[in-house]
Amino acid sequence: MSSPSLPDHRTCEQARLSRDARFDGLFFTAVSSTGIYCRPVCPAPAPKAENVTYYAAASAAEAAGFRPCLRCRPELAPGDGAWRRGDDVVARALKLIDTGLLADQPLSALAARVEVGERQLRRLFADRLGTSPIGVHATRRLLFAKQLLTETHLPVTDVAMAAGFNSLRRFNTVFKDTYRMAPRDLRKREPREAAGETLVLRLGYRPPYDFTAMLDFLRGRALPGVEHVDGISYARVVGPAATPGWLRVSAWPKGEHALRLELRNIAPTGMLAVVERLRRMFDLDADPQVIAAALRDDPRLRPLLRKRPGLRIPSGWDGFEIAIRAVIGQQISVAAARTVTARLAQAFGEAIVGPLHSAVHTHLFPTPTALAEADLTAIGLTKARAATVRTVAQAVLDGRVDFDAATTLEQFVERWTALPGIGPWTANYLALRGLGHPDAFPADDLVLQKSLPNDGTRLTAKQLSLHAQAWRPWRGYAVLHLWKDAMPPSKPIDQTPAEPRT
Repeated sequence: MSSPSLPDHRTCEQARLSRDARFDGLFFTAVSSTGIYCRPVCPAPAPKAENVTYYAAASAAEAAGFRPCLRCRPELAPGDGAWRRGDDVVARALKLIDTGLLADQPLSALAARVEVGERQLRRLFADRLGTSPIGVHATRRLLFAKQLLTETHLPVTDVAMAAGFNSLRRFNTVFKDTYRMAPRDLRKREPREAAGETLVLRLGYRPPYDFTAMLDFLRGRALPGVEHVDGISYARVVGPAATPGWLRVSAWPKGEHALRLELRNIAPTGMLAVVERLRRMFDLDADPQVIAAALRDDPRLRPLLRKRPGLRIPSGWDGFEIAIRAVIGQQISVAAARTVTARLAQAFGEAIVGPLHSAVHTHLFPTPTALAEADLTAIGLTKARAATVRTVAQAVLDGRVDFDAATTLEQFVERWTALPGIGPWTANYLALRGLGHPDAFPADDLVLQKSLPNDGTRLTAKQLSLHAQAWRPWRGYAVLHLWKDAMPPSKPIDQTPAEPRT
């Protein structure tokens, strides 16, 4: 089977034989003699070339009757960034599938959300991924269940719920029909970490990945009491406040191409949504090769790409939270914005109660309802800025603006700039950090206007936009490289992570 999204056959062969991690998730290797499909990094002895077929997606391999390898574990492969990013119809449809839309809505609803016909959507998936939207959804659920069965001690009933199955019987039937073994049989074969309150999951990525730079960016903007970023990890408590859950993300030991996600007190039905949100937040599905190929012809960006080949877009945990931070941060420094936003969180966010309350986790970020009519001048906001915060909160409640995965960049900017107090810079910044949009470009940013020429001069927004056309559809990565280059060197930081109380 061939697909436009597959690398050419020779590249696939070379990547498979050399176990090249840069191609992990870009294709899967199915072996006819075993009936198994693998990642290109699989450590098992390489099969004969005549027994190998390449597929662009795990769901395509499963649709052809192959089952996932228990050794390389395809559920750990990062997503193909070429088809999960940006404004392409397939990219937006995949993002909606990742949000679980097909769990309770028909394919026609997915097609309507991305503004194409159902037949055309099927054709696009077949042409580009070699599978169907329903197939992607089904494989996504089963592979997540397989990961939970392999890596955790969650009861099988909870695993079924976490994977989106309302019936344990249905889950057992589908799992056994697809993988030719019962869920409990897989669990017996796979070693797991000792049982405890904290679940540990791998979040795979395609190297190179600059996790240190990611933490640097997030740490400079971390809100005291809401989130905690130290030298090795990012942590926060998530709602509701009365029964909060806790998460922490750190590097997986021994150089494995994965982040380590620790979860505590997260309901099974919310686990997959948490994982997908963190994959976006830490930009784990990006393809550095494709991005570098689009940007390295620019003489200003070329040395920056060589210096930081693994730089990713650091999104935020929640789009509304990023929006309020951005409004507060207009025309003031990052440090000042952090101070004022922390006051807002303390004044209007729900206090965390119970064992997860600690010195570093005291409040949840305020909800739109809490801010829509709040008196914000007491925390240091001007009347105009306070009015904009309330306007944004009310617009989110009304549905005039949102962070919908189906929205194109143009639609997103148009809707947000229709709000009083929100200009193109803020809207594009929200697209970059709220959506993780790879082509978001705040052309009015003063740092970018000075950093691109890098000779003491400053470009206009129009000049900057014209120059950046050659960077599309990855302008957001150019923004991060230029911002990072303009930042002062990081200071030594505490390497001891903060643990929640048990």
